[in-house]
Amino acid sequence: MTSPFPDAETCHALAEQLTHVRWIVGGTAAGKSTLTRILADRYDVTVYRGDLAEHHWLDQCTAQHHPHLAALRNLPPGAMWHDRTPHQVFQSMPSLHGETAGFLVDDLLALPDDRPILVDYFGILPRHMAPLLHRPDQAAVLLPTPAFRDDALAHRYADPARARANWGNEDPTDALTKRLARDALWDDEVREQAPLHGLDPIVIDGTVSAPALADRLAARFALGPVQRTSLN
Repeated sequence: MTSPFPDAETCHALAEQLTHVRWIVGGTAAGKSTLTRILADRYDVTVYRGDLAEHHWLDQCTAQHHPHLAALRNLPPGAMWHDRTPHQVFQSMPSLHGETAGFLVDDLLALPDDRPILVDYFGILPRHMAPLLHRPDQAAVLLPTPAFRDDALAHRYADPARARANWGNEDPTDALTKRLARDALWDDEVREQAPLHGLDPIVIDGTVSAPALADRLAARFALGPVQRTSLN
């Protein structure tokens, strides 16, 4: 798909083709991958991880149709954060401008449709996802509280090697501060858009266990039958 996002008529047709897709989206460090793993262990589903797919999109994007995505090509670790404010990084996000949606749709259409597909992806906003839904209950929008995300990312990047792999020679404390501020701006965008498209975000604050939340998502997504003993 050469254009970054399909038009309304095309989206309507795509929604009919993607009725088997279930979306787990929202803020970073909300537990999307954890929930996807639990559901994949329980049910006969295909898992699609958008964060991994992005690496392939960099090779396919063009400066004409995907200027923000193309600008990330061949950047060394940490370069996108260097001498930039969180707002500048936020405004440069390809997903903010819908540049990742076309690639995502192409990938999903290329997968077999004989079982549900679970999309685990941060980089799509409600306004870009909603036209691809046949029903609102195909999607779960997760938004972590600031405290929950602070703890999760502090733990994630406590390993110096992992921090360097993401931020290169940038000061890890400064980079993490920028990352948290950038992610808060993304959450604000998701929070504002979701109700406009019939989507009710789920607040993630750690009071509900991941297995219990997976139970809720399984019911929402009409997954089944259970293939393994459900976790408690």
